Amino acid sequence: MVHRREINGTELVLGNQGALWGNAMTWWDTDTGSVWSQPLGEAILGERRGARLELLPSSLSTWADWKAQHPDTLALAVESGFDGFDLETMAIVVELDDESVAAPVTELRSEPVANIDVAGVPVAVVLQPGSDTWRVFSRRLDAEVIELTLDGDELVEIGGQRRFDLDRGLGLDGGESLDLLPGFTSFPRDYVTFFPDGSFWTPGGLVPAREGG
Repeated sequence: MVHRREINGTELVLGNQGALWGNAMTWWDTDTGSVWSQPLGEAILGERRGARLELLPSSLSTWADWKAQHPDTLALAVESGFDGFDLETMAIVVELDDESVAAPVTELRSEPVANIDVAGVPVAVVLQPGSDTWRVFSRRLDAEVIELTLDGDELVEIGGQRRFDLDRGLGLDGGESLDLLPGFTSFPRDYVTFFPDGSFWTPGGLVPAREGG
């Protein structure tokens, strides 16, 4: 998850608070000591309680996949003893205007594009085949809403001719591009804890979080 660390023009400095809330990380801000929930991006204790940080577009990828797309990237090497993540146990969450939908990775393995609506916004959650790399795109092009599927390493419009790259949603025919939207990963049980009124996506439709978790 990537948040804009600014509230009402004030830039925050955040650190790991050290405790878990709802089985998830908490932060603290250095100027007021307020405690923040990482999944919600919201202050849950202290002077800033109720304030929320803006969630920014991001993606989760393996280093190999990232380097293949961005070969000039440099990274800080840290010997941590941890060399991967088990994406199969997680779901990709889209939260917009207090509504949310979670797409379990196990479901995306069989149907790698989830065409869904979240708070009235047409969204595509895309899992790159044979990879742990995912993206969230808007399916709105000007006033038009399209549905998407995969054709090899390209996103294609269902019933249309437009094609887009999987990395940034750029239009491959020189036309419009898809906008990247915020998304993040969560364990399904934690998603139910933080978003009990949300839904899980399946290829057959949406399931209320309380039933699908």
